[in-house]
Order: sequence, then C-alpha cells, then structure tokens
Amino acid sequence: MLKSTRPLISDQEADLLAGSLRRRTLLGSSLAAGGILAMPLEGTARAATTGAEAEITVDQARTAPIPIIVPDLGAGLGQQIAEVLSNDLNTTGLFRVIPGGANTGTPDFAAAKAMGAHAQVTGSVTGSGSSVRVEIRLWDVLAHQQIQGTAYTTSAANWRRIAHIVGDVIYERMLGEKGYFDTRIAFISRNGPRGRQTTRLAVMDQDGANCRMLTAGHWLTLTPRFSPTRDELAFMSYANNRPRVYLFNLATGRQRILGDFQGISFAPHFSPDGHTVVLSVTRNGGSDLYTVDLSSGARRQITASGAIDTSPSFSPDGSQIVFNSDRGGSPQLYIMPANGGDARRISYGQGSYGTPVWSPRGDLIAFTRIANNTFSLGVMAPDGTGERIMTEGFTVENPSFCPNGRVLVYCRQTRAGAGGSGFNSGIGMVDITGFNDRVVPTPEQASDPTWSPLNG
Repeated sequence: MLKSTRPLISDQEADLLAGSLRRRTLLGSSLAAGGILAMPLEGTARAATTGAEAEITVDQARTAPIPIIVPDLGAGLGQQIAEVLSNDLNTTGLFRVIPGGANTGTPDFAAAKAMGAHAQVTGSVTGSGSSVRVEIRLWDVLAHQQIQGTAYTTSAANWRRIAHIVGDVIYERMLGEKGYFDTRIAFISRNGPRGRQTTRLAVMDQDGANCRMLTAGHWLTLTPRFSPTRDELAFMSYANNRPRVYLFNLATGRQRILGDFQGISFAPHFSPDGHTVVLSVTRNGGSDLYTVDLSSGARRQITASGAIDTSPSFSPDGSQIVFNSDRGGSPQLYIMPANGGDARRISYGQGSYGTPVWSPRGDLIAFTRIANNTFSLGVMAPDGTGERIMTEGFTVENPSFCPNGRVLVYCRQTRAGAGGSGFNSGIGMVDITGFNDRVVPTPEQASDPTWSPLNG
C-alpha cells in the first residue's frame, strides 16, 4: 500500500517510478449527432415540483427518496428500458421506484397517490425493423399534470442509451439539476494475483454495462482520463518498456504518444476546452508539470520546484491547476495559475494529500488523504476550507467527478493476506456528502476510474 513517506500517487506508479523519483517525506443537437432524434410531446406543463421553482431538493431527497412509478413500457425492449431506467433512479438513493401501474394514457392519480407515489412515468416502445420509437411522459401525481413528454427515434441498438437519457430528463425535472446517467467510466481492468496482474484499458457505461476492453494487456496501463470534447482518452502505458502518456481514440482504436519526453511522463489531465493536456514528467530525481498543446504538440514546463509535482487537474474555467507536491516536506495540495507561477498550499489537515481533482462546478476539490495509516476520500473548497471526509478504507483513492459534480467514482482496495490472498480492487461511487456509498460492478478487478462528460 502507499506509505506516508512518498507522494500520493497510485501503488503502481509509485512502485514503478521509484527508480526515477527520489523518496521524500511525504440533450438536442448532441442526441442528433448520436443518431437519436428527440421530439417534444404535447401536454407538457410547468409543475411546482420542477425546474427553478423546485420544491424537492437533492438534500430533501436524500432524507426521503422521491417515490416514482415506473411501469413496464411493453414487452421486449419496453421491459428492458424500464429496468435500466429503474436501476438508474434507484441507485442514486434519491428516488424510490415503485413498479407497476398503467403504461399508457393519463394515470389514475388517485391510485398512484394511494401507492405513495409523487411522480409517474408512462410511455411506449414501438419498433419497425432496426428502428425504435420510445415515447415517455412524466406526470406530477400531486398536481395531476404532465411535466415532461418526449419521443425518441433511433436504432434499436441504442435502446440502453435511451433509458439513460430518459433517466437524466427525470432527474433534472424532479431535482432541478442535470443528470449523469448517459455517461461512461473508463478504468483499468485487472486480472491475476496481486503483484502480477494483467492490466487493460477498459470503458463501460456508468452503470457497469457494455464493458469493453481497449488494450490487450501486454503492457502495464494506468490512470486514464477522458477528453471533455473528443471521444478520446489519455492514459499511461509501459509499452515497449518506455512508460509514457498515450492518447487513445475510442472510435478508431488508434493510439499515439503524447510528447516525446526524455523522462517518464504520467498523470495526464485534459483542459476543459480539450485543447491541452497537463502531465507530470520525471526530471533530475523529481518531477515537473508540463502542458502539451494537442494541435501543435508544443510543450511548456510550468513547475520547476525540484520536488515531486504530480496529479494535476484543471479548474473548470481552465485558469488554475491543483496538484500534489512534496515541496514543503510532505505530499500536500497546491493551486497555481494554469500557465505556471506562484503556487499556494491549500491542504493543512493531518496527514498526506494527493490525487486532487476539481469539481465541474468549481466549488470543490476531491482528494485522497493518508493519516494514521488510514486512507480517506474527501473534498474541500478551493481555498482549503470546509474539508470533510466521505469514505475511508484500506485503500480509497483516485476520485473522479460525474458531470454534474454530485457524485464521485473512486478505487477501493482491500488488504492482501499471505501470498496476496484476499486482495480485491474495485470501483466505488459516493455522493459528495458521503451519502450512498456503493460498489460499481465490473467483469474483473478494477482501478483508476475516470468519469466521462455527458455522451454526445
């Protein structure tokens, strides 16, 4: 496991970089682009429980999840879409799905209210050859009115994505915030005994479905990061025994090296506009941060502290970078201008800090902390105030925010026994308040999760 005597990076990075780093004390147009045509249905009204006038807040829903009726939407795909939609809503901990009810026409509001529901979904799924049309209506049971109506026409192969999109619509209408179901998670899939695991770059839907392996596992791979604007990942690979950052095009499967640095390059992170990657590069026994322009390939060194500077992450407006450095004697979090300059320390709690990532909302920075031989996952404001811990464990690290900034995905590992027995590495999800900490299913052991932007 990681020790407090070295910077907070992943176990594999720390072990494999040890020879180079000295040890220190330490929906609209986007739907059309995806082959999905969305059209409003008549009858949508503005309800007092939705939008800017929302009476139900996320905080209230944590205490009393919103009861919502989701019926089967017909046989076959209709039932499958309803199952995925129900799972999306239930797993947030903010909704309580009630099965049953009629799937067409105006709901029997008295019956729905008797079931304890505040909202009800109706709809239908019809198909013609390889095409499918999904009609969905959302009803306010208490106000007796329709608050959303949309029809989607797409390839039948897109049925699961339609379910996620519908879930996002319901989430936003009921809670006043954008949803995050129509997203993916990239991660490192792991197979084999502890210390000799095969690692493969992988990607899946946020609910664990549609998992596919992107690399063959011939070389160690680590720390993937999604581009915010292109269907692309940056990640670290030990291909040909030269550890460097690569870019992986998810549409074509092509890989290319990002910058030909003399030292080891690692810990990549995209700028919010997708034009730049910031990463760490080993140099003279330490590591410095560099930015690489993806169009021109131009590189710029932005730190030269003589320390180990790593795990950089841009602020949502691209003006600042938070990173981990041991320049003060132990691994702590610092913020500096994105083009370099003076850095100010923001972490002052007990222990060592690392793997920072900025929330898409800009209001929080998530981090890993080690204190008293315990790993914690927490958040703090960008000025270092308001630090709070969300979850703890033998190893909990590498947080990544969902697009609305409400939920974090992270790596959770268990202690290994003799010969590595009992070790497990998996993916967890937790609300930024520490609410609803749960496991995300993966086909194999997993680590290094990173959340995509909303699918386009």
